[in-house]
Amino acid sequence: MSAARVSDPFRLDGKVGLVTGSTRGIGRAIAEAMITAGARVTISSEDAADTAAVAAELGMPGVPCDVTDAAAIERLVEATAAPDGGLDIVVCNAGITGRPGGFADIAMDDYDRVMAINLRSQVMLARAARPHLRAGGSLVLISSLSALRGNGAISAYALAKAGVSQLARNLAVEWGPHGLRCNAIAPGFIATELSRPLLENQAFMARRMQMTPLRRPGTPAEVAGAAVFLASPAAGFITGQTLVVDGGTLITDGS
Repeated sequence: MSAARVSDPFRLDGKVGLVTGSTRGIGRAIAEAMITAGARVTISSEDAADTAAVAAELGMPGVPCDVTDAAAIERLVEATAAPDGGLDIVVCNAGITGRPGGFADIAMDDYDRVMAINLRSQVMLARAARPHLRAGGSLVLISSLSALRGNGAISAYALAKAGVSQLARNLAVEWGPHGLRCNAIAPGFIATELSRPLLENQAFMARRMQMTPLRRPGTPAEVAGAAVFLASPAAGFITGQTLVVDGGTLITDGS
């Protein structure tokens, strides 16, 4: 290992981490970027076959996990931490959008599932990881641009993600005296397989790109870069923040 690499504050050499929902999209991009930066990353999703396939492809351990199951989360954390006697990075990425619509028409079973996967699971994962996190450890929560402004179409999702940003602030205050950091990332419109229907909707894209100063969707790799930064020594004095990765959508007047 070169001296330059050792001193690079953006490297994650020797770090042990896990990323939920890491077999596709943003989660996979985060896992790949952290591996490239030198970390050992446990791959995880609720689909055991997908988890095994991606873990094998990336040469990393894989542990399937339904993030609504507290016992499964405990197994994921234990399996990641046990080989090295600790944990350095946890990325809470697993999430779902839920059915669109306003609160007047919301189905409470869908609301409960959105809350369980997007918010409750992050609380459970943080709680399970806490005893294993080494000094200097970093928790990265995936929030959303929808957490930071009003939204009439994905109401429960936006509410859950607002809770995620608040969770980052709460944990930063609670864990900071122990040398642990917690931050959130709020992606805007990102081009993934799941967003393909919107990418192919010309009317939606014309309106949304007018609201985005960079005039393009983001990429999973651009969100991953933010995650690597927040997990790295380069962000060692950053905690309790929500880093917006949205091409400027949040701050624009639509010009």
